[in-house]
Parts: sequence; C-alpha cells; structure tokens
Amino acid sequence: MPSRSDVITPALLRDWALPVPTGGKEARGTVLVVGGSRFTPGAVLLAGVAALRAGAGVLQLAAAESTAASLSIQVPEALVVGLPETGDGAVRGDPGDLLRGLVAEADVVAVGPGLTDIETTGELLRLVLDAAGRETALVLDAYALGALSHAPELLAGSGRKAVLTPNLTEAKHLLGRDPGDDLDAEAVELAGRYDAVVSLYGHIATPDGRAWREESGDAGLGTSGSGDVRAGLLAGLLSRGADPAQAACWAAFAHAVSGQRLVPRYGRIGFLARELLDEIPYTIATV
Repeated sequence: MPSRSDVITPALLRDWALPVPTGGKEARGTVLVVGGSRFTPGAVLLAGVAALRAGAGVLQLAAAESTAASLSIQVPEALVVGLPETGDGAVRGDPGDLLRGLVAEADVVAVGPGLTDIETTGELLRLVLDAAGRETALVLDAYALGALSHAPELLAGSGRKAVLTPNLTEAKHLLGRDPGDDLDAEAVELAGRYDAVVSLYGHIATPDGRAWREESGDAGLGTSGSGDVRAGLLAGLLSRGADPAQAACWAAFAHAVSGQRLVPRYGRIGFLARELLDEIPYTIATV
C-alpha cells in the first residue's frame, strides 16, 4: 500500500510561513558551503548563490585552494577560503583549524556540492560534525551522502538538525538497495534510519514519519547543477530560521516552480541550473 503524504501547495506553504528576520545580515544567519574540487568549483558557486537568493545573510565558501581566487571573483558577496588539495584536485580530509573555526561559527553548514573523493569526504564530514554546534543546521548532499552511508552512526540518534538531499543513486547507497517505486516510503525509511529530514526528488519525510510531496517538478530540473541549487536553497531557508521540514518543503516547491518559470523562455528542457537562481526570490515572495 503506498505511503500517505501531503501535497505541497501554495496554500500549505502560506499556512507554514517562513520566518521574516529583522535587523542586519547577521539576523539572517551565516551559511558555510564546503565542497568543490579543482574540476568542480561551479557546484559550490551554485549552492552558495542559491543560499543568498533564499535569504541567507552571510555566505562563506570553503573549496579547493586552486579555485578560491576564481570563486571570490565570481561570488564577490562571499568570504572564500581555499582548502588543501590532494594530487587529484580533491579537497583533502585534513584541512586544518581554519575550516574548523568557520564551521563552529556558522549557523548552517552545507557539505557535499562538488566533492569528488569518498574517503576524504568522510574525513571532512567527521570534522564538520565534530566542530559544529548542537544548534547548527546541516545540509548533506552528493558525496557527503555517500560518506554518511558508510557511517550512519554519525547522524543516527544525534538529534542534530540535518537535511539529506539524495538523488536516486545516493538513495541506493543510503538504503543499501535499489529504491522502490514508492519514493514517499523510501524517504520515510531514510529519515528514520538516519534521524534526519530527507528530501528525495521532491518527496520529503521526517524521522517521526510525517511526509510531503512536491508535484510541480518537470524534466528540465534534471540538469547538471540543479541539485547544487536545491541544496543551497535549503541552506538559505534554514539560515533565515526555517525548521528542517519547513525548509525542505519550501525548497522543493521553490526549486520546482522556479523551473516552471523558465519554461516560456527555454522550453521544458534546455534551461541551465544557474538560470534557476534569479527566479528563486520571486518564486518565494509570490507564494
């Protein structure tokens, strides 16, 4: 029997309104994105800008040192820190005290966009979880999910505010098997297993079994970098004060509807992930 979930609609979101912070940028929190490699700096850029578009007050990017100067020019709004690299251009798993300090001060840490080595990502994930405060919200994406699948105890039972954003391949690793057709049920199982909110292709679940689904997404979102935008969007919403389930539902809707808004210009497929970024604030504001 299929699992029951609530459809995410504008009416549902209006009744679950996002916090509206007052004051300066500090009131909207600090997002730190940890990711990238020598060959994939764009993932960090997309996630970081999406976080700002969703309302984060301060953005910090920690990425492979060979890409830091370029990222600082591409995203002048962010503090950019270069992390030591392996010979293959991946971020090393022992980046030192600078990253530990940034994690300790951040309100939200997103780990995974653009990372390329599972072993070093596992070391990075352990560092982040060790350095993060108990109230720090976490978004785990891409290779961070692969690392988590090898060490579920890092989150299970921890009580941390965390959101996992797997695609179907990453869900397979997290589940230890191929996902079935009922993605609501798979999201619920993952949420319970890892003690985190899960956003699986628009199917959102909490560890206590609540579930929602977003039905506006279309084929155009299946494009390179789209997942990085979604992870950053989530981080930005968490930064401005949304709780993990609320942020996941709003992010799924804003991601999907931003794609819809591009269809009249580009058709159902063919738009780029970076073109989603400029649509995010209007989509959120007009719910």
